[in-house]
Amino acid sequence: MRIAGLRGCPKRRFRVTTQRDPSHPVAENLLDQDFTAEAPNQRWAADITYISTNQGWLYLAVVMDLYSRRIVGWSMSRWINRHLVIDALNMAIGARRPEAELIHHSDRGSQYTSDDFRDELLKHGIECSMSARGNCYDNAVVESFFGLMKREWVNRARYRTRAEARADIFEYIECFYNCKRRHGYIGNISPVEFEKRTSGLYETVH
Repeated sequence: MRIAGLRGCPKRRFRVTTQRDPSHPVAENLLDQDFTAEAPNQRWAADITYISTNQGWLYLAVVMDLYSRRIVGWSMSRWINRHLVIDALNMAIGARRPEAELIHHSDRGSQYTSDDFRDELLKHGIECSMSARGNCYDNAVVESFFGLMKREWVNRARYRTRAEARADIFEYIECFYNCKRRHGYIGNISPVEFEKRTSGLYETVH
């Protein structure tokens, strides 16, 4: 690697971004670290991460379809609140229009346990699932996505503004990760290509 002028992308220390509100109810862990799905829109997983800019933190919430590992919903904001995760959920619902039984899995952060978010799930007939307390492995697939995004993209940039970071993260999710990045879990093709080959869903979403 040294001879070829290449450098590795080391992992950074895990940092908790969400805090539980003990007054909010929590849901059962329906996935129990089983991140498989037999078809699109059966199991979604969601989480929040943070991106540093010269203007302060930018928070990113995503929703991933576990069938293809595709990011089907996302939202970015300077505030880490329930609106952040509701916007990501509504983007996913608008794009995918799920009709069958669907599980939405997240951690126990107050954004996901809020009445407004749980009401949004109920309105669309989506069943709520939550990780065990303090166990990041219960949502390992989305944590892995965040790790990839930061090692491959975000950690190589210096964002002067939140707007600059938003544009660059949009580029990573929609133009690179979903459409071009090869994923070992789905046969070394991109999530969009996997859905196109196996379900025909690509044509209905775009």
